[in-house]
Amino acid sequence: MDKSKRKPLEAKGWKVGTVEEFLGLTAEEAAYLEVKLALSRKIRELRREKKLTQVEVAKLLKSSQSRVSKIEAGDATVSLDLLVRSLIALGASTRDLARFTAHLSRSAGS
Repeated sequence: MDKSKRKPLEAKGWKVGTVEEFLGLTAEEAAYLEVKLALSRKIRELRREKKLTQVEVAKLLKSSQSRVSKIEAGDATVSLDLLVRSLIALGASTRDLARFTAHLSRSAGS
């Protein structure tokens, strides 16, 4: 948040912070969530690149359209395993999987 927005909020008594501070997440928990969200976004991107519907992806995964919707939305009930399996079903290689999250580890200081 830029200073021009932050100052008036703080002047009115609002506390401005990060999502991690608000939720009380450890650095590890925040990093885990970032990985899950990055993979979810990549699934949507690959599905759209391949011009597939959520129903078609659901058939690939032997799942439902509503589950694919949850996958793409980063729903907390979606496991990391399902995210990885979805990417593989959409044609991603293990090298692609590493590339999809490589920028996250650099920004986290790893």
